[in-house]
Amino acid sequence: METNTSPLEPKAPLTQQAFKQALMAKGQFYHLHHPFQQAMAKGELSKAQLQGWVANRFYYQRMIPQKDAALLANCPDAAVRRQWVQRLLDHDGDQNDEGGIEAWIALGQAVGLTREELVSQEHVLPGVRFAVDAYLNFVRQASWEEAAISSLTELFAPEAHQSRLDTWPTHYPWIDEQGYRYFRKRLSEARRDVDLGMEIALEVCTTAPRQARALEILQFKLDVLWSMLDAMTLAYQLDRPPYHTVTNARVYHRGLGARSLKGALNEA
Repeated sequence: METNTSPLEPKAPLTQQAFKQALMAKGQFYHLHHPFQQAMAKGELSKAQLQGWVANRFYYQRMIPQKDAALLANCPDAAVRRQWVQRLLDHDGDQNDEGGIEAWIALGQAVGLTREELVSQEHVLPGVRFAVDAYLNFVRQASWEEAAISSLTELFAPEAHQSRLDTWPTHYPWIDEQGYRYFRKRLSEARRDVDLGMEIALEVCTTAPRQARALEILQFKLDVLWSMLDAMTLAYQLDRPPYHTVTNARVYHRGLGARSLKGALNEA
């Protein structure tokens, strides 16, 4: 069928509703559908495998306030900052709430890990570390609007939290009940957070190029979450952790951001 549209004519943007639906459609790539997560929901993970997931996911959890602080630092809009800062407090805590990081540490203890194991990052796989660091670096360098759009994976998070609350008590009865605080806490917080992120996306992405960019940013964040589970699958389900052909020891690095070489030399 012939049309009068020139091939050089800019593509028309999606309507606001169609763009929102396109963002929602990305949920099919959410890490809830990863085979590792599917095995978790079916009760097929061993204690060691579940501990590995909790320990590695903690590296992501501890990064979230840094990510939100980076977004706030880049945002000139006081009204947005006043709303977004709640995310930082949700994880770091305040005088009335221990925060999500402490709640995740409680989850770690409930599955048999110690606080020291989590904080030391001794279980964090390089593939997980690189994926999480890539996300943090993106937020630091991107505009605050793009950083906000990358948070839209929260659209799909409540289903994941609810799945764990529904399945874990049956499949993993050895987990202490106190460990579920994080999932319960995030059920309401995630729904609240995504409203602001979606509002920003719909307000800013009014042209076809901007909408395409937003969808690519959301896919990048989904790639981060999926890649984390790929690394865990290799290490914990396929028994191929880093350097497995050379040694059984966890020789991989534990992060270089905390101390500089100069600082380490001064301590020597």
